[in-house]
Amino acid sequence: MPVTSRNFARTFTRHLVQSVCLILALAGPAGAADRLDPGHERLQVTAAHRDGPLMASVWYPAGGKTYRGLVGDNPVFVGNPVNMGAPYPAGKHPLVLLSHGSGNNIDAMSWLANGLVAQGFIVAGVNHPGSTSGDSSPRRSLRHWERAKDVSALLTSLLQTPELGPLIDTDRISVVGFSLGGVTALALAGAETSQQAFVDYCAEPAPGKVDCRFYAKGRTDLTGVPQAEFEQSLTDPRISRSVAVDPAMAQSYKAGSLKAIRIPVAVISLGAPGEIPIAADVGASGGRFAELIPDFSHSYIAPAHHYSFLALCKPGATELLEAEGEDAICADPAGSDRAVVHAEALSRIAAFLMLPAPR
Repeated sequence: MPVTSRNFARTFTRHLVQSVCLILALAGPAGAADRLDPGHERLQVTAAHRDGPLMASVWYPAGGKTYRGLVGDNPVFVGNPVNMGAPYPAGKHPLVLLSHGSGNNIDAMSWLANGLVAQGFIVAGVNHPGSTSGDSSPRRSLRHWERAKDVSALLTSLLQTPELGPLIDTDRISVVGFSLGGVTALALAGAETSQQAFVDYCAEPAPGKVDCRFYAKGRTDLTGVPQAEFEQSLTDPRISRSVAVDPAMAQSYKAGSLKAIRIPVAVISLGAPGEIPIAADVGASGGRFAELIPDFSHSYIAPAHHYSFLALCKPGATELLEAEGEDAICADPAGSDRAVVHAEALSRIAAFLMLPAPR
């Protein structure tokens, strides 16, 4: 699994080894016997740019055992165990803010949240209206800036919550986003999109432009939203690291905004070099992130593809999706094991988030 990076490889490797060892220890018999499932709580978040409250999930190291629940469980995907409403932990903890992909929901990222909680993080995320499960519209998804504002509103709410705010290490607040959530994560780091660049990119049909095809299904006018809103700065200075997994709109960022990013940014691409769809290609033939972002690392996980980051699928899920005419989101590439992809992604994300602050 090739990795390219800038000012990163040596420290990343050391922390990656530490992270993998910790994951293995937690997964082993002794770790499993002693470790509580994460605590889980649901919150409502007020956001000035939304008509109603945002639905949020928070995962955290449980301060005690309550009763077991499954988060993200449905006929297609395997849920992940939690202690519902468990006591909050003692001490300060780093915070990870999650942003789901288009058509997905925050509970579907519970596999990642559980893994990060096992390493001491508090994890939180919201469902993004207009681009979440059961409420996914091409026209509303184009308003990608609203998602970044959702995450900033969530962070403000968490810091102001009497029980949670004092637990958050405000020097270690990170964001992790997948697909359209990757756009969210990059925007919060300081990346700004160019509306004209995105229009030009979608004007020429090509394989791998899955983002353009999604908007085309709704006959979405890509110029039908205000340019100033599409291109606005959404930097949240409270965030100190950003991770984007297969980020969408990779061809559509203003070079100057990428050069101006002041925090470490990591991108994980799902697939081998040369296999990444153009929509998520941040390499030299795509978004040129390594050339532009000052503190940037890029790694690949293969064999894998975009859907490999979704939750584990239940037996019979492939047939169920096929019968309902849905995308083959449970079909992984030959030789790929989704659980292995998850473990690799978790170890890389955790290692990156645990790195010392840049000098």
